[in-house]
Parts: sequence; C-alpha cells; structure tokens
Amino acid sequence: MISTLEQLRALYPLPAERPRLKQMAQLDRHARRFISLSPFCVLASAGAAGQWLDASPRGGAPGFVHTPDEHTLLLPDSSGNNRLDTLQNLVQDPRIGLLFMIPGVDETLRVNGQARLRDEAEFTRRFAEGRQPPKLVIEVRVQEAYLHCAKAFMRSRLWRPEAQQPRSVLPTLGEMLHDQIGLATAPESQAQMVARYQAQLQQEGLG
Repeated sequence: MISTLEQLRALYPLPAERPRLKQMAQLDRHARRFISLSPFCVLASAGAAGQWLDASPRGGAPGFVHTPDEHTLLLPDSSGNNRLDTLQNLVQDPRIGLLFMIPGVDETLRVNGQARLRDEAEFTRRFAEGRQPPKLVIEVRVQEAYLHCAKAFMRSRLWRPEAQQPRSVLPTLGEMLHDQIGLATAPESQAQMVARYQAQLQQEGLG
C-alpha cells in the first residue's frame, strides 16, 4: 500500500515539460473560447474540515458561464434539489475546481480558484435575459487554468454514438429512489419525470 509521497513518486516518472508549463494563472483566449462553447461542467468543493467532498454537475446553453475578464468566471446558480451541498461548502471553504466539457471534444479544461456567492443585482441581472434571474451567481477568481489531454475520453469513447446506452438499461430514477427510500406511493415514470423537469425549466425560461 502506498502511504508516502516518496513511495508514490517511485511508481511514476517525473512529468514532462509540457504538462508542467501548460498551467496558467489566468484564462487566455483559448480557455475563454473553450468556456464559451461548453454547455456542461463539473464543480468540485470541499466545505468544512472533515466534511465529505462534493462534485456537482452544472449545465446550460453554450456560454452559460461568463468570463468577463481573464481572471474571473461567473456561473449562475440554477434551481436544483435545494440540498445546497456546493453552496454550503463554498460558504465554509471558498476553494473551487471546475472541469469544462464540450460534446464531441475529447480535451477538457480545468480551472481552480476562489469562489464568492454574489446575490447583488449587478451579478444576477447579467443572466436575466430570456430567463428568470438566478438567486445568486458563483464568482470565481481564477488561480489555475489548464487544458487536460484527451486520453480519458478516448479510452471511454464517451462521445461515440456506439458508446451510448439506451435509457432502459437502468430502472427509472423514480423506481430506483422508490427502492432506496422505501416510499409507499407508486414510483414516478420516466415520462412523468421528464415532463415535470421540462415544466420547471420552462418556468425558468430555459425550456
């Protein structure tokens, strides 16, 4: 079992020059262009000492995350399950990591920084056009940004049509939650769930 940094490093060669040099302290034109094309990212947060880490998916139309300058990201908070795992974490610990993806592109963009939760109108109204304004915006002060190589997506063939699974390989979400929670009511069907989500998105102006 590996228990020291020395043991770990002994298993792997030192990184080549390119992986070390590609890390930037700001968003250059390529990173900002990548974010403008991305409809999806995963947001990682830590919270208080000893708390479980959290990774949360966020999505919207390409460009739903704004980059007003090379040191700043603005990510609107859309409605969810109201657990607020990510937001509570960021109140306690502002460190944040984001992984941006573009369908059909095997490279990803990683961004790390410090977050603040902004509910001032000057932030929320930036995202009000054609939709219900978000309750708050996650403002990220960028400290690290770098492009991640394509190997993981090439191995997984994530964007390949032949890698897609029919939804029927799993029970519906309603059926799985019914089993996990032990609800007495009948489980929601896939069609009912999709219709409910679509209605919520239309209310927000996102449907």
